[in-house]
Amino acid sequence: MFDIDKIRSDFPVLSCTVYGKKLVYFDNGATTQKPKQVINAITEAYSKYYSNIHRGVHALSDISSEKYESARERIRSFINASAKEEIVFTSGTTASINLVAFSFGERYISQGDEVLISELEHHANIVPWQMMCERKDAHLRVIPVNDDGTLHLEDLDHLITEKTKIVAVSQVSNALGVIVPVKEIIEKAHEKNIPVLVDGAQGIQHGHVDVRKLDCDFYVFSGHKVYGPTGIGVLYGKREWLEEMPPCQGGGDMVERVTFEKTTYNELPFKFEAGTVNFVGAIGLATALEYIEATGMDNIVRQEADLKVYADERIKATGGIRVYGNTQNKISIISFLIDKIHPYDAGLILDKMGIAVRTGSHCAQPIMARFGIDGTIRASLCFYNTREEIDILIAGIEKVKSMML
Repeated sequence: MFDIDKIRSDFPVLSCTVYGKKLVYFDNGATTQKPKQVINAITEAYSKYYSNIHRGVHALSDISSEKYESARERIRSFINASAKEEIVFTSGTTASINLVAFSFGERYISQGDEVLISELEHHANIVPWQMMCERKDAHLRVIPVNDDGTLHLEDLDHLITEKTKIVAVSQVSNALGVIVPVKEIIEKAHEKNIPVLVDGAQGIQHGHVDVRKLDCDFYVFSGHKVYGPTGIGVLYGKREWLEEMPPCQGGGDMVERVTFEKTTYNELPFKFEAGTVNFVGAIGLATALEYIEATGMDNIVRQEADLKVYADERIKATGGIRVYGNTQNKISIISFLIDKIHPYDAGLILDKMGIAVRTGSHCAQPIMARFGIDGTIRASLCFYNTREEIDILIAGIEKVKSMML
């Protein structure tokens, strides 16, 4: 049974007030709030067994190391990877994409080769590839977007060529909430033996992810967007790719043997985890995934689908609003503008009413340019939100209109 009151009681911040008003948190696309189970797990790590991992012969180090590797196994299980050696901890989605762009690029991309991304991408799935292309004298190609925010996949056949070395696409658009048919893209790319990276930063918290069913070659996400702590992320990569890719950072723990003449590298996944890793963050992330599993992903999907339908109905019934990403195949993100009102002004007024939304380009300037705008107001909902909070948002929008028009 999905008990929304019990769920909300697990998130301490949801009982807070802002400017004397009850907090309505609709900025989950930027970062999610943390359940007390995650907060407690992090506190316990720092207060009861904190010690550096893999390097000690004492009890605290052994406990920390075991918890860290157990977290890796939890993540492997959550996304159904074949082996925990395919799970690399990073500092977040951005770091994971940069790792692949550098290491894959060093090994497999040469002058004149091509990388294919989409017009929907977050800057974190654009800029690392641009940097790699500049370094290698390669070319970045882009899948265009239709007026409803969906990808124009009719162009895919001629965009994937013999020069394409990798495809990198978002599972879900962070700016619009549009769900990308990544399985179809993966199948098309694999017909020509081209690997695919899926940016799951906005996908993993909203539905089941099975990397083996997807058959993606790389899958990346951040802990803080899936109810875990900041500063921790995951790169899943098929073993055959990770084994061939060189490390992108050097330091402790990623080496097997070091001499002044030559260094040999550690086995997977450790060759990609240089230095002191955020093992407490990994433990917190594993706890967040345990919380999701206890709540039930099917329950989460149903709750968010109900919120999306209700929000769509209320927005549609409210005049003077234009929604971007106007397709049914979306998660519970509403990206919109209020006629004749700058999104920043609207966001400030909503904030004074206790409503947290995001305004601006959402680190996705190219898709904003595609629609001829500088930015939007983004209300991103998740399973701890309610219909009553959507009503408060609509009342807030009406207040904005009455003040600004």
